[in-house]
Amino acid sequence: MAITNYLSANRVIKPRTHPRFGIGLLASAIVGLAAGHANAAPLADDFNPGFLALGDDIPEVLTTTRLRQPKTRVPGTTTVITGDMIRDLGIMNLYEVFRLVPGMVVNFVGSHQPVTTYHGTVHYEQRRMQVLVDGRTAHKATLSDMDWETMPVPLEMIERIEVARGPNSAAYGINAFLGTINIITRDPADSAGVETRAVRGSRGYLRTFGSVGDSGADLDWRLTYEKRKFDGFDFRASGGERPPFRSGLDINSFTYDSRLKFTDKVNLELRTGIVDGTKYNDRNKTGELNPLTDPDIDVRDYYLQSKLNISTSDRHFYHVMASVENFDRRQPYTIVSTDNTVQCLRDGTPLFKYTYFPDGSRERLCFADSGGPAAIADVNADSEDTRLELEIQDTLIINNDLKVVSGAGFRKDTFRSETYFNGRGNNYQSRFFGNLEYTPLTWLTLNAGGNWERTSTTGDDYFSPRIAANFTLNNRHALRFVYSEAVRTPDGFEQNPDWGYTLTNVSPDLYSDLEGIRITTDEAVQVQGWITLGKDLKEERITSHEISYFGQFPLQRAILSVEVRGFKDELRDMISGVIQLKDWSIDNNTAIDQKGFEVEAMLEYPGTAVRASYGYLDQHTWYTGEPIFNDDGDLDTRKQDQAVSLLTRMSVRHSGSLAVIQDLPWGLKASSAFYWADEFRRSQFERFDARIAKRLYQPRYTAELAFTMQHYLNRDPELSTDNNIKNHNQFFIEAGVRF
Repeated sequence: MAITNYLSANRVIKPRTHPRFGIGLLASAIVGLAAGHANAAPLADDFNPGFLALGDDIPEVLTTTRLRQPKTRVPGTTTVITGDMIRDLGIMNLYEVFRLVPGMVVNFVGSHQPVTTYHGTVHYEQRRMQVLVDGRTAHKATLSDMDWETMPVPLEMIERIEVARGPNSAAYGINAFLGTINIITRDPADSAGVETRAVRGSRGYLRTFGSVGDSGADLDWRLTYEKRKFDGFDFRASGGERPPFRSGLDINSFTYDSRLKFTDKVNLELRTGIVDGTKYNDRNKTGELNPLTDPDIDVRDYYLQSKLNISTSDRHFYHVMASVENFDRRQPYTIVSTDNTVQCLRDGTPLFKYTYFPDGSRERLCFADSGGPAAIADVNADSEDTRLELEIQDTLIINNDLKVVSGAGFRKDTFRSETYFNGRGNNYQSRFFGNLEYTPLTWLTLNAGGNWERTSTTGDDYFSPRIAANFTLNNRHALRFVYSEAVRTPDGFEQNPDWGYTLTNVSPDLYSDLEGIRITTDEAVQVQGWITLGKDLKEERITSHEISYFGQFPLQRAILSVEVRGFKDELRDMISGVIQLKDWSIDNNTAIDQKGFEVEAMLEYPGTAVRASYGYLDQHTWYTGEPIFNDDGDLDTRKQDQAVSLLTRMSVRHSGSLAVIQDLPWGLKASSAFYWADEFRRSQFERFDARIAKRLYQPRYTAELAFTMQHYLNRDPELSTDNNIKNHNQFFIEAGVRF
C-alpha cells in the first residue's frame, strides 16, 4: 500500500501521508513498546490494508488520537458531520453546524458574537476547545478566542467535520480541554472545475461563493472566493421601544489550496488565505468609555500553511507542517465625556466608583454633567496577533493490531496592542505527544496516549494522559471505558494584561491637557475590592470518566448506527469572573461537577437519512476562590455567585436535534431539522428548518436551486434581551452551478 492509499491526519477523502518523529520520554516509550511487539509478532500475512479504506462499513475517524481508527477502536466518542449533510440541511453559517452535536450549544453574546461550547463552560471568549482547519489551529492567538464569523471556510468546501467530545489534550494540548473540532476541507483534486453559488435571505443575509481549480499529474490546486453579509439581530430591548441593533458583518475571503506531487511517496500541500471586511458593533452595546460613534471592527487576517508528507514504506509515514497566521483587528471610535469626567481624570478619582448617600442611594458623580462643555476624544481597541506553529508527526503501523503515532510541536504567539498589552510581547508553547493503539485480543483494543507541554504564560510544564479499553462485542459493536486528564492554562490576555485607552484628538482646547493620557483599570475601577488585575492565574484542571457504546445494526434495507456516551467530569480551578475595564475580576474561583449522557443515532435507507441527537447534563457548581469584599469590607456573596453563574450561563440540561433528508422524484431533495436547547439563563432555543432543492444534471454542468425556511418557535431571546428578530419566519433562496 503506497502513500496514496492512506488517510492523513487532516484529510479524509484524499490519500495522505503521515509524519515520522520519535522524541521525548512518552514518544520514546511508545515507540520502544511498538518495536518490542514488532520483534515478537511480525506483520501477519493476512494483514488487510483495506481496513483503512473509507468505504468500509464501520465509520472511521482520525481526530481523537491523530490515528485513523474505526469507531470500534477509537478511545472516545467522536461526532462526524459530512459536508453533504451540512449543505442538504440548508445550514447558513458555520457555527450553526454544531447544534447537530450532542452536548454542544450555540448562542450569542455581546454584539452578535456567536459562541460554540461543549457542556456550557464559557466566557465571552471560547477558550476551552481546540479548533483545527486542515490541521491548522484556527483560534485567535493571544486572546484564545474563536471568531466563527470571519473564518475563511466556505460551506461548499467542507468535506466533513469531526468533533471529539471530551478532554482531548492528550492529542492536541491545552486548548483541547473539553474537546477538539476538526474541520476537513475538500481535496483540490475533488473540486476541479468551476463552481459558483449565491444565497440571499432574511435580515440582509447574502453569501456569494466561487471556486476554480484543476487536477493534474503533478499539481492539484483550487482558488476560492466568498463574500458574507448579514445584518444580525433586528433590535435591542429598551422598555417599550425597539431601537435598531447594529450587529452585522461584511466579510470577504480568498483561499488557495494545492498539492504538489514529487513522487508517489512525497508531496507538498500549500494553503493560504486572506480575510478582509468589517464587523459592525452598536455603540450602545459595545465599546468602553461611552462611545459616540459605533466601534466597528476592521478585519484584516491572513494565513500561510505548508505540509510536507513523506512515506518511507507502506506502513511508515510522517509529515512536517509549518504555518503562520495573523489576526489584525482595527477598532477606532470616538468617545464623549462630561466635564465632571474630565475633572475626575485630572484629580485621579476612579471614573466608575459609586458615591453612596445616607438614604442608601448611589450615583457615579464622575458621569454627572455640571454644565460645562463635553469632552470628545478618539480611542481604539486595535490588536494584532501572529501565531507561528511547527509540527512534526510520525505514524507507524506495525500491523493491524499495533499502531503508534508520536510527534512534537512548537508555537510562538506574538501580540501587538497598545490597548490590551501596552506594547508588544511573545508567548511560547512546546509539546511532545503520542498514542499507542494495541489489540492483544480480537475483542479488546487498548489505547494509551498523552501530551507533555510547556507554556510561558505560567512558566510550568504539564502532562495530559488518556487511557482507554474498547471491548469489541463483534465486528459492529464496541463498549468503551475511557479515563483522561487535561489542563488549560490562562491565555496571554488573562495572565498578563495591560489594558488601557489612550486619548487622542481631544477637543475642545479646554481639555488639551488630556491629550495622550491613558485610561486604565486603575482610573476606571468600579469597586476596588473586586479587582484581581495582576494576580497570577494557574491552570484549570479536568478529570474525565467516560463509558460509551457504538453499535451498527444492518437491517433488511437500511443500516442503523447508534452511539451513546455517559460521562462524569470533575473541573477544578476554573477561571471565571468579569473582564471589563472597570471590573477585572477573573480568578481560579469555580469548581464544577458534571455528569450526564448523550445519544447520537443515524438511520440510512437508499435515498433517505434520519439523524437524531440528544444530550442530558446534570451539573453542580460552587465557588472556591478567595472571599470577595466590597468597598465597605463586607463579604460580597452576590459577586461570588455571579462568578459561578457567568461560567455556566450556557449550560443547558436538555439539548438535541432531529433531521431528515429525503430524495424525491424529478431531481428534488427535501430536508427538515429541529434544534432545541432548554434552560438558558432567560429562555430556551427552538427552531425548525425546512429545505427543498431541485437539482439538474447535464453533460457539461450540474445546477441547483433551493429554498430554505427557518421558523423560530420561541419568541423570547435566550441569553441577552438585546438579541431580537422581528420576524420569526426567516427565508433563504440559493442557486448554484458547477462546470
